[in-house]
Amino acid sequence: MFDRRLLQCFDWGLLVLTLSIGGAGLVVLFSAVTAGSADANILLFKKQLIWYGVGIGVMIFCFLFDYKHFERFASSIYLASIGALTAVLFFGKYVGGSRRWLPLGPLSLQPSEMAKIAVIIVLARYFAKIINTEGLTLRDLVAPVFLTAVPFALIVQQPDLGTAMVIALIAGTMTLFAKIERRALSWLIATFTLLIPLVWFFLRGYQKQRILTFLNPDRDPLGAGYHIIQSKIAIGSGMLTGKGFLKGSQNALSFLPEQHTDFIFSVLAEEWGLMGSLSVVTLFLIIIAWGLSIAGRCRDPFGTILSVGVTAMIAWQAFINIGMVMGLMPVVGVTLPFVSYGGSSVITLMMGIGLLMNVSMRRFKFE
Repeated sequence: MFDRRLLQCFDWGLLVLTLSIGGAGLVVLFSAVTAGSADANILLFKKQLIWYGVGIGVMIFCFLFDYKHFERFASSIYLASIGALTAVLFFGKYVGGSRRWLPLGPLSLQPSEMAKIAVIIVLARYFAKIINTEGLTLRDLVAPVFLTAVPFALIVQQPDLGTAMVIALIAGTMTLFAKIERRALSWLIATFTLLIPLVWFFLRGYQKQRILTFLNPDRDPLGAGYHIIQSKIAIGSGMLTGKGFLKGSQNALSFLPEQHTDFIFSVLAEEWGLMGSLSVVTLFLIIIAWGLSIAGRCRDPFGTILSVGVTAMIAWQAFINIGMVMGLMPVVGVTLPFVSYGGSSVITLMMGIGLLMNVSMRRFKFE
């Protein structure tokens, strides 16, 4: 029987925020794919509209059913995600030097995006069962490290270091929130500090080049440093109020690389200036604060940690992408949530929003 309290507790604020940033993203995407381009590129915009329609349907599905069902089926969701990531390595579509997409008839799915939600759900269930006031010991951390390492390794093999890094950061955020025993935290910090120099030897050639370019973009201005230099020019030329909709020269003349995905924030900054950029950043900050507020109000450990995980996913992706296009971080191929083109990304983000709404709607059950 339908509980009327669900409708009374529906999170209209989060819905408005999501639709606002999604609407802004569609406006910027339209400019990114049409300014100075052939009409054929409008197909990308139409596809994004379809993906948003599918995403809204997924969001509705995710908040209709009690989020405790996701806790019950956490293992199945995680194993299905691992299966999809494994299938990509054997049957994935090879595009741009990597296998990231699994062809499903006329469509393609990026399992690494869905893996973010799977990791969030399975870690939330694990931490909810063992969380305590004294903090997690090293033995307690073996399971979450393994649960994170498996999808991380499979995604790195594609290769997709950016998405793998986001999953690691989400897991790290959830672990720190669950609280780690001081001695265990000291061991972890010491271990990762010693391992950082060794990571360099496992990076591929182009990944090393990206780090060197981040440290000095002018070392190869027409090669590896070209992308970030053009991005900085676009951002700086927007000044306070921008050049106007469809009037960005860097965008229209196709100087910006991947302008509809990784570097779409540069299009936003060029056409809408500092004011437009700050408006979008403010929306992200409000959504992040809203997600943490949902976590803080929830009295169920699983719901609380689940909300932290979803919020961390949005926060880290936005932080990395904006820092990347401004030259503050290496270019690692992380898209801007709700703004960049990508069907799998939209569906994953809307799934996360649906889970946040789910927790928010059912908070009365634990009051």
